[in-house]
Amino acid sequence: MRLPPARATAVLVGATCLAWAVASLGPWSDTIGVVAGFIPARVGGLALNGAVPVWLTPLSATLVHAGIVHLAFNMLMLGFCGRYVEPSIGWIGVVTLYVGGAYAAAAAQYAVDPSGMVAMVGASGAVSALFAAYALLYGERRGRFREGRLGAALQILWLAAAWIGLQILVGFATVQGGRIATAAHVGGFLFGLLMAKPLLRLHWRKA
Repeated sequence: MRLPPARATAVLVGATCLAWAVASLGPWSDTIGVVAGFIPARVGGLALNGAVPVWLTPLSATLVHAGIVHLAFNMLMLGFCGRYVEPSIGWIGVVTLYVGGAYAAAAAQYAVDPSGMVAMVGASGAVSALFAAYALLYGERRGRFREGRLGAALQILWLAAAWIGLQILVGFATVQGGRIATAAHVGGFLFGLLMAKPLLRLHWRKA
């Protein structure tokens, strides 16, 4: 079956790539991560002249990446997951997951490191929300409790535990593990798990 166009996903990918290109080629390439990234300490009152307002930085951070490999991986995940999730929950659902995932990621990062001074950049937290929705909506339930609410709850718990465990392992295994916003990835993923089914029901109720 041919899937309908995933226009919101395409717009998000295109806008993010364009923003990265402009930021990389402009004279502000060395400082864009600081002025547009999410810095937890700013929530507590740290002043930073010329920076994006702190309440907008969870979104502006999704447009800034640490390099082309970072960008390519996030956009590959966004394009793949969004391509399948958008027909199920609609473009409004995709935008809701992406924006909500970005803020959930920032909130989780702030919760574990409220005085952190390192800028969090990248769309990983927002993409994690879409990845969670893809896994929940298209993943196959296994085991004895495949049907009903118990099966759904166990699937959510299993996906959450697997994703959190993976992020912890990645953080330990990476040489620069302290620079990986593991909590942000987990926060975005948990938001996607919680919101995927409500957004699915809302979309088809309006259809």
